[in-house]
Amino acid sequence: MALPQLNSVKYELTLPSTGEKVDYRPFLVKEEKALMIAQATGEDKDMLRAIENIIEDCTFGKLKKGTLPYFDIEYVFLQLRAKSIGESVDVSVTCPDDKTTKVTVKVNLETVKCVKEVGHDNKIPLTDTVGIIMNYPKVADLIKVDPKDTESTFRMIESCVHQIYDADNVYESTDMSEEELRNFIEQMNHEQFQKVQEFFDTLPKVKHPVKVKNPNTGVESEVVLEGMANFF
Repeated sequence: MALPQLNSVKYELTLPSTGEKVDYRPFLVKEEKALMIAQATGEDKDMLRAIENIIEDCTFGKLKKGTLPYFDIEYVFLQLRAKSIGESVDVSVTCPDDKTTKVTVKVNLETVKCVKEVGHDNKIPLTDTVGIIMNYPKVADLIKVDPKDTESTFRMIESCVHQIYDADNVYESTDMSEEELRNFIEQMNHEQFQKVQEFFDTLPKVKHPVKVKNPNTGVESEVVLEGMANFF
């Protein structure tokens, strides 16, 4: 005799990168188990891969792993977490006035927004006629980065190049060899490369302001939580 099926409630979210409406369900015990196993390894890359798999499953295959910009991953997972485990989470925040005292604040995950910085653009002019158009980094791009290896950062930048253009042509990265792309980036001057770095520094990210009061000094401050990891 077949056992009864447990049907999940369906919700809808808006994808930050495109504004597309996407149906999703809360994650289940099997997905919580996958998260716990990934967390137990202590490796960020294992957690990110597990989160990508969960997002694909919980959006009924709509948001496939390997396709989403990282800021979409952050936002979607927080929405899943809110509907799956609870909207409110207690977050430990360091008081900015003494940079030592920690206080706990309650955050409603459903109020967390994905914010795009004013002036941020993935089209980066390098000269009057030459520029570069970037793709937003995905989990696979970020996994490549080793904080102890500067070269890995450059490889990640290369993997995010979508097009290079000049006054007459647009050059697709898929038509370039790794050596051609690397040489193009390495011939940039300091100011031009700073523009590329600024693209990464100002990437959209999940943000939420919270008010904190230092119990030792009585000073009240506003702290902006940024990035998925800061909400747990």
